[in-house]
Amino acid sequence: MARILAIDFGKVRTGLAVTDELQIIASGLTTVPTKELIPFLKDYIAKEKVECFVVGEPKQMDATASESEALIIPFLKTLSDTFPDLPVHRVDERFTSKMAFQTMIDSGLKKKQRKNKALVDEISATLILQSFLYSK
Repeated sequence: MARILAIDFGKVRTGLAVTDELQIIASGLTTVPTKELIPFLKDYIAKEKVECFVVGEPKQMDATASESEALIIPFLKTLSDTFPDLPVHRVDERFTSKMAFQTMIDSGLKKKQRKNKALVDEISATLILQSFLYSK
């Protein structure tokens, strides 16, 4: 089997998470500057088998698209054009940043460590991926 790669897309940086090859466990991969995302994905996919992408879908509380969806739409087009053979799934990402922050608190990270926004993005991507795995 191949891995599933989740993307928590952001204007400045993007969190990434992947499954193991059996698609059982979601783990944080890294956070990359958004402008370097496509080259990073090309390099990663050259080394690892990836079955599909899971991209967070930011929504308002009333389930309408949030403002950041406008940034994600062009990225989705680029992603599909760059990797035409890999399907892209969307997952509601409401509350993932808050859940990621709470996870950091629960795991005992110090206040200074919790200010690491890159780590929040990576954990958020992991939560998005875990949500996708539960829905399968």
